[in-house]
Amino acid sequence: MTATGADHYSAGTTSRGWWWWERRRSAALDIGLGLASAFECALEGVKFAGDAGVPVPAGVLFGLAAGVTLAARRRWPVAVVLISIAVTPANMGFLLGIVGLYTLAASEVPRRITAALAGMCLAGTFIVTFVRMNQSVDDGAFDGGRWLVSLFSVVMALGLTAPPLLLGLYIGARRRLMESLRERADSLERELSLLADRAEERAEWARTEERTRIAREMHDVVAHRVSLMVVHAAALQAVARKDPEKAVKNAVLVGDMGRQALTELREMLGVLRTGEAVRAEAPAPVPLAAVGAAAAAAAAAAEEGPCLADIEALVGQSREAGMVVEMTVHGAVRIYDALVEQTAYRVVQEALTNVHKHAAGAKVMVRLAHRDGEVAMQVENGPADGASPDAGLPSGGNGLVGMRERVLALGGVFVSGVTDAGGWRVSAVLPDRVE
Repeated sequence: MTATGADHYSAGTTSRGWWWWERRRSAALDIGLGLASAFECALEGVKFAGDAGVPVPAGVLFGLAAGVTLAARRRWPVAVVLISIAVTPANMGFLLGIVGLYTLAASEVPRRITAALAGMCLAGTFIVTFVRMNQSVDDGAFDGGRWLVSLFSVVMALGLTAPPLLLGLYIGARRRLMESLRERADSLERELSLLADRAEERAEWARTEERTRIAREMHDVVAHRVSLMVVHAAALQAVARKDPEKAVKNAVLVGDMGRQALTELREMLGVLRTGEAVRAEAPAPVPLAAVGAAAAAAAAAAEEGPCLADIEALVGQSREAGMVVEMTVHGAVRIYDALVEQTAYRVVQEALTNVHKHAAGAKVMVRLAHRDGEVAMQVENGPADGASPDAGLPSGGNGLVGMRERVLALGGVFVSGVTDAGGWRVSAVLPDRVE
């Protein structure tokens, strides 16, 4: 994590400091440099006062006022450099000029202003040095030639200007690079946090979808099998004494249906256990890993589920339970995606279950049509005949909702409603392949 402005403010004066200084040590450094520069300029002000013919206290005060401005170098670097240029003819402010020029180069001041002020510092130092060296030659204090004066003036000007300027440019560029990297790291951290939140949302959505699918499968299996078992049990009770052979046959059917229901329930529970095992064995699971494993296992189980060829056996089970069912198939029979065939089977299964629940003794017509690019199914029943006893099966109201969800999830069309004859019709059209 990187420190932000809010972090500085929350930390108080320990980290924020005073005025324009961000830290206390920065304030201490600048104040120390300001005092050192003031002391230097004050000493040089004594000689300046003698050369200019002004009182010594005035020269010292002038030097103190000029040197102490170095303490404001971070806040006003341009002003500090201008003051150093202004006091250059007085032969004072060397520390002021060097540090001020370094601060200016390292700051965010436009480069054209930095270049102009650096050129002024270079020219001012060269001129002052050249003039004073010529005066020394004229006075006999310096024994070198004129060419040596020019060379020494150039070296002096470059030595006092180039090093702080180049160092300041390097430090400024490095500081901007570090700030850019810090901002990029903060941005990446925010993006990673956002991606983690989105991944968690997708994981929760996948879990919800998988729970809904499993609940729908279990409802279809249990509702249909148990409905047939209840119908057969009622018939077994009615004919137990009158027709023992038929009672035995119904008892065998009830046992077969119970075993089929248990088998299908075990398969679905096995899918759930497989998903839990994958989640436990994964060394470093991400939020979507367990859900993906469970979904893959469920998809594999779905491919082995019921298909269109099993609809005829499904209709036969309803006939054995006493329901009058007619089935017609239109078009050439062909193979569809496993999920399409399973959905078609479940729609017919749930529609027949609803007939057992709500229309005892009604006649039923099951139609299956194979068309170009799609398969259609329709289950239509007439009104209850009134003579057959009601099986008393409970209804949770989820059958039609589950069928609609299945069909719409595959991009199909689902319609259900009351017929003119007082019965009920369920129609669905599914694409032959799932995108």
